[in-house]
Amino acid sequence: MMPAGMMMAAQAPAASSSDGAKEEASDVPQKMTFSVKLTKFDDAKKIALIKEIRSAVPGLNLVQAKKFVETAPVVVKEDMGKAEAEEMKAALEKAGATIEIV
Repeated sequence: MMPAGMMMAAQAPAASSSDGAKEEASDVPQKMTFSVKLTKFDDAKKIALIKEIRSAVPGLNLVQAKKFVETAPVVVKEDMGKAEAEEMKAALEKAGATIEIV
């Protein structure tokens, strides 16, 4: 049988480690920038998605947008606010894409 002092010493670090985990969770800053990632797409809606990608990614011509879509999974746009990322996700999903916000 263990003396009472030994048992209390073994329990004390467990209690402080759970307190430390709570402190770490509150110290972690919330994510402020998001990336929109095209993971896959519906082949039947590929043309609509290519058009939507052209409007979302400036500077792409039709051929570049087609290749961009076909290389999925690919990041469409980075360093966006949460609201902007959600808007883009909704627009791309409407065009047949499967989108992930990272």
